[in-house]
Amino acid sequence: MNVMKLFDLTGKTAIVTGGGRGLGQQIAEALAEAGANVVLCSRKVEACQEIAGKLAAGLGVRTLALPCDITNPDDVKNVVSETISTFGTIDILVNNSGATWGAPVAEMPYEAWKKVIDVNVTGTFLMSQEAGKKMIEQKSGKVINISSVAGLGGTDPRFMDTIGYNTSKGAVITFTKDLAVKWGQHNINVNAIAPGFFPTKMSKVLMEHGKDAILGGTPLNRFGNADDLKGAALFLASGASNYITGDVLIIDGGAHAM
Repeated sequence: MNVMKLFDLTGKTAIVTGGGRGLGQQIAEALAEAGANVVLCSRKVEACQEIAGKLAAGLGVRTLALPCDITNPDDVKNVVSETISTFGTIDILVNNSGATWGAPVAEMPYEAWKKVIDVNVTGTFLMSQEAGKKMIEQKSGKVINISSVAGLGGTDPRFMDTIGYNTSKGAVITFTKDLAVKWGQHNINVNAIAPGFFPTKMSKVLMEHGKDAILGGTPLNRFGNADDLKGAALFLASGASNYITGDVLIIDGGAHAM
């Protein structure tokens, strides 16, 4: 097969949770630019509607924007049902929606801990489980979970005192590996992306506070930009990664190598 065709997503359908802004928007753009129909969902459906409209108008792909609290099983089932009803298949699932909370460990409120774990871990499970039923039926699919470099180990409390977030993203990595083993028999690839520091609404304050320390530990000496996740997301969503599963692709400017 021609190498460029390996990256062609024409006719494929992707669900991107939290696709209305930040990293989710960047990933949704990449998949749409490669020809995929894109379903964007989040609690703030207006942002998803705006991006869905831009992608449809600018790229000529079909899009759908739906409200979804990924911790609510009924919302998750509705997104999957509407996707299948509209497009017939679910070829790609990007579990991007996330939450965080900064506080010293001894002062972390239980409610905050629970919210972060529910969104980042349970939400990833619920979306994967429901979309996976269709993928198992099809005997094909790509699941891409968004973890974080914070899930690879401990972080400096001077600028990232986020034990709930870090724990949840480590859990996403283990979930990815185990699901890959469980679903390989169904021809479903399950991989994760672990981004470093990208300027988003969720990370803005953290990056401003820890800028010097973060860049000092980043060989490429810059933060991630609006294009730095596109290639990785497309690779894991496309036929180019058909023999890769259970892996974690770290995109952090080389910080993990130090």
